[in-house]
Amino acid sequence: MDLTTKPIVMAMMLLGLGTAVPRHRPSAVPVPNTFVNQTVSSPNAPPNAGENYAGDDTCANCHQEMFESFHQTAHYLTSRLPTKDSLLGNFNPDSNLLKTKNPELFFRMEARSDGFYQTAVQGIPPYITTRSEPFGLVVGSGGKGQTFLFWKGDLLFQLPVSYWKEVGWVNSPGYQDGIAYFDRAANPRCLECHGTYFASLSPPPNRYRRKGFIVGITCEKCHGPGPAHVQRYASKSGKTPPDTSILNPARFSRDRQMDLCAWCHAGQGVPLVPSFSYLPGEPLEKYIELPPPGPDAPIDVHGSQVELLEKSRCFQSSTMTCLTCHDVHVREKAPAEFSAYCLRCHKLETHRALGQPVAGHCVDCHMPKQQTRLIVFDWRGRKISPEVRNHWIKIYSPSPSN
Repeated sequence: MDLTTKPIVMAMMLLGLGTAVPRHRPSAVPVPNTFVNQTVSSPNAPPNAGENYAGDDTCANCHQEMFESFHQTAHYLTSRLPTKDSLLGNFNPDSNLLKTKNPELFFRMEARSDGFYQTAVQGIPPYITTRSEPFGLVVGSGGKGQTFLFWKGDLLFQLPVSYWKEVGWVNSPGYQDGIAYFDRAANPRCLECHGTYFASLSPPPNRYRRKGFIVGITCEKCHGPGPAHVQRYASKSGKTPPDTSILNPARFSRDRQMDLCAWCHAGQGVPLVPSFSYLPGEPLEKYIELPPPGPDAPIDVHGSQVELLEKSRCFQSSTMTCLTCHDVHVREKAPAEFSAYCLRCHKLETHRALGQPVAGHCVDCHMPKQQTRLIVFDWRGRKISPEVRNHWIKIYSPSPSN
C-alpha cells in the first residue's frame, strides 16, 4: 500500500549538495511544492546544443590524459547513475535504516537485484504501509554528501533520504523529519547545474525525456558542441587555420570567463530562455537574469561563489577570475596549495601575523569555511548544515559570522 504523500513547504533548492541556489528568496519563507514554473518557452529561443554533443568518449581519442584527470573531479561527478560505485551510503542490513522522530516511521535503503531503492515503512504491525521508489540519479560528487532523484514515468522527483558523510543517512534538505512523502519536484535550473543536458518536456516543470540525458559536467558543457571540431581533425591534412569550432574558456574575456562560472555559481536566478540553452562565451544576461545583491544583502556561502568573489578587494583591484586559482581539469587542490596564488601579490614579510606560520593558511583565514543557511537537514530533532568555503576574500574575526 502506498503512503499518502504530503505537501512540502520549505524554500530551498532541490539539489541541496550541489551548486545552484536562490539568490534573494528568504530561506525562512515557506513555498509550496508547486513552485513557480521556471521552464521558459520561446519561439526565438536558441537551439539546445546538448542534443548534438559528441560525448566525452570522443574527446578521449585525442585528449586521453585530460579526459582521465577530469573524470575524477567534483564537476564531472556532480551527478551520476546509481551503481555500487557511485553511491556512498551503506546498504548493509545493520546500516541501511534512517529512523525518524516518529516512532512509527523509518526509511530503509535497499540494494536489490534490479537496482537500489528507498522504502518508507510506517505503522505498527500488523498495520504497516510501505512505499518504495528506485534510485534514478545520484546528485552530488560525494565531497560532502549526495542526494537522490527518482523517476515516476517521465517526471523527476527527489527521494526523501539523502546521505551526508559526517552523519550517514539523513532526511533530504526540505523534507521534514517524521513525515513520509515523495513529491519534491526536480526543477530544470537545478539539473542545469548538476548535469550537462536534459530535454525538458514541460509542463509540469519536472517532466523530462528519459533518454539522451547527460549526467555530470562533461567537456562540452564548457567547451561547446564538439562534432565540428572532431570532424575537422579527423579529416585534417596539412596546415589549417586555427580551429574556432571548439571553445577555450581560458581565451575568453574576463567577463565571459566569469559568466561561464556564474552559470552555476552565482545563484538560481530567473531563466530567460529554456534551461541548457546557454553557450559558453556568450553574455549570460541574455539567458539568465541574475540581479546583483544590494550592498548589505546577505549572501550565503553555498552557490554564490561568484557574487562573493566579486565583493573581494582582491578581485576588484586585479584581473583575476575563477580560473586564476581553479583548474577544472584536475581534482581540487588542498587548501594550503592555494596560498601560492595569494603570494603572487601579497608578501609574507608585510603580514601582520608574521610571527606565526601563515604561509600555508591563506584561505583558512581569509576564505574560511562557514555553515550554509540554505542547505539544512532535519536530523534527530535538530537542524544541521554542511560547511562551504566563503569566496569573499577579506579579514575575518576568529569566529566569522559573515
